[in-house]
Amino acid sequence: MADEVHKIVIVGGGAAGLELATHLGHNLGKTGRAEVTLLDASSTHIWKPLLHEVASGTLAEAEEIEYLAQAHRNHFRFRLGRMEGLNRTAKEIYISPTLNEQGVELIPRRTFKYDTLVLAVGSVSNTFGIKGVDRHCMFIDTTAQAYRFQKHLVESYYIKSYAGQNSLKDKPLSIVIVGAGATGVELSAELHEVTKLLATYGLEDSDKVKITIIEAATQLLPALPPRLSAATQQQLLKLGIGLKLGRRVVEVTENAVYTHDGEVFDADLKVWAAGIKAPDWMKNLDGLETNAINQLIVDQTLKTGDDNIFAIGDCAACVWAGHQGNVPPRAQAAHQQATAVAKSIANRLKNKPPVTFVYRDYGSLVSLGKYSTVGSLMGSLMGTVSVGGFIAYLVYLSLYKMHQIAIHGYFRTAMLSLSNLFRRSTHAKIKMH
Repeated sequence: MADEVHKIVIVGGGAAGLELATHLGHNLGKTGRAEVTLLDASSTHIWKPLLHEVASGTLAEAEEIEYLAQAHRNHFRFRLGRMEGLNRTAKEIYISPTLNEQGVELIPRRTFKYDTLVLAVGSVSNTFGIKGVDRHCMFIDTTAQAYRFQKHLVESYYIKSYAGQNSLKDKPLSIVIVGAGATGVELSAELHEVTKLLATYGLEDSDKVKITIIEAATQLLPALPPRLSAATQQQLLKLGIGLKLGRRVVEVTENAVYTHDGEVFDADLKVWAAGIKAPDWMKNLDGLETNAINQLIVDQTLKTGDDNIFAIGDCAACVWAGHQGNVPPRAQAAHQQATAVAKSIANRLKNKPPVTFVYRDYGSLVSLGKYSTVGSLMGSLMGTVSVGGFIAYLVYLSLYKMHQIAIHGYFRTAMLSLSNLFRRSTHAKIKMH
């Protein structure tokens, strides 16, 4: 009888995958109508739009969610591992061995059977094949990468602060961020705040840290209206952050970033935040159609060319009905797609057709930490409205609260919010280890 239970496998525990697993666990796993399994290469989840705060050290560790605990509370199974292949005929996926930092095998290679497969593996940085980027730049696509950058950041501050009276001491700590989208802009503002906090803790003076953003386009934040983009630019300049727009990076070395016009930017820390793509292993996934950046092509029900396989989030290329191009890779899109696929899978178990996904754009918001929040809100009644300051901050905060509610419910989200308020009053404002 157990073999007859519908097997749902979700690969990727980001915003879309974790919300979907939690919803299906509550509605199908709890009643025994389906066996829901979530697979991820990490053991914990952090909402991806917060990774810039992890990288800067300003995010409370309490924001992390343990997949195993979440699975236990919500009636689905969690399995640690990284997908490496697919057999559509046999309806099974292949999982790479899990190794520790020393290369010792902890979990052997495995195979998981599925009746319905949902791919929600998110995205990674697109280096565009530029020389030296993979080797010399740091990325913040994952929690592990964000923590690695944060550790490197603190170590760099210590080196500069205790270098003694020599040329290393006199030279500013130089941080170069390539890419002026939301990630690059938000990270620059957080890093500026970190420099001020570390100065109050007795480390490097904030005026001896140089933060520069390099962007190939001539405008910051192309997702925002020009007026808001210009306002953000003025705010960053006011903070002393260098903006090099219209500069295309052609090479990165251990100590510098080179642009197409021959300019060289010295850099102690280099962060790459210039575009995304789906992971490379997805472009040869047993015949499933992909686009130029490895995203799986899906129809308006978020199904791939295989009726048993859905794709959601950043790894899916879904045409945005009534607009040019595809649904943008945003957290709000992932949230809406998870909701749509949850309904489609419930219908699938009842032999009903899947639902059509309709993306509703509620606007774009960018947070500059404590300094400002800007964005545009959209709606059928108000059209497009530009917002800034405290109202924009509240809306920005509400996006994360919606994600938490989808995962924890209203009561636990309220308790977590209250707990964080008390935690901030007793802990350092930044992580120093």
